[in-house]
Amino acid sequence: MTPPPFVLDAHVDSLLRSVDLGHDLGLEGPGHLDLVRGRRGGLGAVVLTAWCEPAYIDPADPGAFVAPAPAWDPPADLAAPPSPDVAPDPDPAPGIGGAFHRTRRLVEAGRSLCARHPDLASLATTAAHLAAARRPGAPTAVLLGIEGGHAIESSLAKLEAFHALGVRLMTLVWNNHLPWIRSCRPVPDDLGFEPPAGLSDFGRGVVECMGELGMVVDLSHAGDAAVDDALATSNRPLLASHSGCRALHDHPRNLTDDQLRRLADAGGCVGIVFHGAFLDAGAQAASEAIYASADYRAIGTEPGSELEQSGAARWLAKCAFHQREAEPFGLDLVADHVLHAIDVAGEQAVGLGSDFDGIPRTPADLRSAEDYPRLAERLLERGLTARQVDGVMGGNLARLFAEVLGAG
Repeated sequence: MTPPPFVLDAHVDSLLRSVDLGHDLGLEGPGHLDLVRGRRGGLGAVVLTAWCEPAYIDPADPGAFVAPAPAWDPPADLAAPPSPDVAPDPDPAPGIGGAFHRTRRLVEAGRSLCARHPDLASLATTAAHLAAARRPGAPTAVLLGIEGGHAIESSLAKLEAFHALGVRLMTLVWNNHLPWIRSCRPVPDDLGFEPPAGLSDFGRGVVECMGELGMVVDLSHAGDAAVDDALATSNRPLLASHSGCRALHDHPRNLTDDQLRRLADAGGCVGIVFHGAFLDAGAQAASEAIYASADYRAIGTEPGSELEQSGAARWLAKCAFHQREAEPFGLDLVADHVLHAIDVAGEQAVGLGSDFDGIPRTPADLRSAEDYPRLAERLLERGLTARQVDGVMGGNLARLFAEVLGAG
């Protein structure tokens, strides 16, 4: 049997299950991804992303104001070794401790995973760590990421604190706008402040600081003007970790052909997402029909039930319902976007960013991390060479990360 290609997945949301539900990602279990199934699927490296729900933003958070945060001294324990213990967050309800502390809890869960399962996971912070992951039998290289700049609470000191914890990627913005960056979503009338058209001066400072630290700037979720500003500001390759091609499906989360070309010209990559709603209008319509159904909306509404009390458990239940009830879509939709991105941006500018455990359903043949080889086989069937497939599955992103992270 041919071994699966080396896979680097640029965006996975499984840390939320680890923190809120106590799922050990070093054991085979529920959800889309754990390192056991990942190893069977050729997962050599993965960005485990800390996504903090915007509801954790404290009303007094400096992110609520246009001015940068005051100076902040990182606590002494930031450099402490990760704890080997794993347990659900004792109080995963929004509103506790602010976005920085919630995100730090998620980041520490990723560090803890590597400490508990050194045979399966190794914290990767340098190019050398990624090179080591290519060796036969090596543990999966875990790259820690943050999804949403609200985690740094408008403080470069807090960005540096996350870097000290081993974070090597940050998605500049999620679907919520910030005083220093506009997302790809419409601006609500009651936002309370006017976000910049793209990046503010502070936002450009974030991009510059990330370049100096050796952190990958992730453009997924950013508005078009913010993408333009980041490309103009950075002197490092940039990444859109989990997006699709707008030419195939006109969705604001996708990149235009011009953006794909400019990203490639700067040495960057796009990680093609597995989320049907970003890939195809029909798949998006099927998902919207599920969201509107009474049975879906009733999940987790029974007072006092486990699902009513746990947002993470409720999300998993809704995903299971969605996967079961929505009309299936095939992995050719993913392949379509891979091939289009290669045609527009070149074969070295395309990788994968599944968004596993952050999407409500997956392609029918890409249900979990052990299924990556099925996509590789389909790309070969669609006309890519073995060398091109190796680049898409992981080689191209490994090159980008190695260039940005450096020797350490």
